[in-house]
Amino acid sequence: MLYKVKGFDVLLSYKKGTLTKVYMITKEAVLAALSNVEEPDLGKDLVTLNMVQDVHIEGKNVTFTVVLTTPACPLKEMIERACVTAIHHLVDKEAVVKVNMTANVNTNRKDNKSVLPGVKNIIMVASGKGGVGKSTVAVNLALGLAQEGAKVGLLDADIYGPSIPIMLGLRDERPKMTDINGKGMIVPIERFGIKAMSIGLLIDEKQAVIWRGPMASSAIKQFIGDVHWGDLDYLVIDMPPGTGDVHLTMVQAIPVTGAVIVSTPQAVAAADARKAIIMLKQNQINVPILGIVENMAYFTPAELPDNKYYIFGQGGAQQMAEQFELPFLGEIPLVQGIREGGDKGVPAVLNDEPVAKHAFTTLAQTVARNVAMRNANMAPTKAVEIVE
Repeated sequence: MLYKVKGFDVLLSYKKGTLTKVYMITKEAVLAALSNVEEPDLGKDLVTLNMVQDVHIEGKNVTFTVVLTTPACPLKEMIERACVTAIHHLVDKEAVVKVNMTANVNTNRKDNKSVLPGVKNIIMVASGKGGVGKSTVAVNLALGLAQEGAKVGLLDADIYGPSIPIMLGLRDERPKMTDINGKGMIVPIERFGIKAMSIGLLIDEKQAVIWRGPMASSAIKQFIGDVHWGDLDYLVIDMPPGTGDVHLTMVQAIPVTGAVIVSTPQAVAAADARKAIIMLKQNQINVPILGIVENMAYFTPAELPDNKYYIFGQGGAQQMAEQFELPFLGEIPLVQGIREGGDKGVPAVLNDEPVAKHAFTTLAQTVARNVAMRNANMAPTKAVEIVE
């Protein structure tokens, strides 16, 4: 005879004249246990967040899926262990638990999605100063997110100094056209698992782009509206240096999820990065800042991988992050492999150089994590309305 006691099915049966009780695991008991497992970044339990799906029970075998907010989640192994522990402690210590970890990148877009309709999150990589390695960070961030399993696009918005074609080894490539609902659209070029678009893919690299601000802004709008990006978890935008027309055009044209600020340790670079932060934090713009990354933070020779030489100073970007109460995303070292990877068209995150690869992989995971927290805790992203 079958009874239900505190979420368990209790089977009463006679065996050789003795009444025995066999506790059978139920879905209710599993969900009750998992409601004690908290998603550390979002501050709520997995059941409340609807992250537990497809619970299947067969005897003492328990299988379920945990849907993370990003495939780049650095905490997935910890969450998986916490789930298994909860089942063993609160349901049945003899249960055989299998947790399938998957991901569905969250988004906070509440606009009509007339622009970039298939893009969940838009990340600007910006700095107030040129020469700080912003493009290097943007390229390796995009590739790092893709290596974690996300669908990623990379837009080179630096009209006057495009470097993405060189860094991705696309110097001789040209994008094709396709017809989407009767409209001719540019097809971004796919490389290393990401989609990329740059003005450098449309003009001869020996030519200089000599345009006034309105023409550059018009080109940016075309890259946004006339490129068939398709479905993306993240679109990473490599912004030009400064705080000018292109930046205003970008935040007015699309709902930017957040910005990553790049600086180097020098005081002059940090001063210009502050200007970029102040611009984005202005009331009429108010783009969330996902954090600050310090590029060329220290020099590590290949033959001495454990040594760090802070030749440009130390801690400038971290101090700036503390000043503005922003997340510090980490340090990117100055190593030969990063420079060589960019020049050869095979970025550092794809190489076997351990110091650089680890730094960029960690950066991608941290940015994805901050995007998920931003989407869960902040107001919906939207395009900026600026009154001239």
